[in-house]
Amino acid sequence: MTDDQLELLLKARQSLSAAKLLLDNCYPDYSVSRAYYAMFYIAEAFLEGESLSFSRHSAAIAAFGREFARPNRVPHEFHRFLIEAQDLRNAGDYGQLNAINIDQATEQLNRASRFLKLAKTLLGDLPP
Repeated sequence: MTDDQLELLLKARQSLSAAKLLLDNCYPDYSVSRAYYAMFYIAEAFLEGESLSFSRHSAAIAAFGREFARPNRVPHEFHRFLIEAQDLRNAGDYGQLNAINIDQATEQLNRASRFLKLAKTLLGDLPP
């Protein structure tokens, strides 16, 4: 794992922790946003390993699908998780107040946790 990948995964872990705190305090809209960013940072860490970086989220998400999901380097569901999380993040950040419910936020937290576990398995474990 490179230093840049480690930095992104540590940022993802921190974002996931923030998402949990927000959900525990009944802020599902904002929790979903942090869960999305956790997944996005993880996708960026994978792409960093291929010396790929992008200035737009949509380009990074597409590249993650092309480079990792399509050739079965990661299960396809993780690309779908990322796409769905981005949609919910947009609803939570830019939609009406309380656009996201507790169940949706909980599902995104679970997916982000699974994504981080996958990254630790494939890229290497993180320091405590």
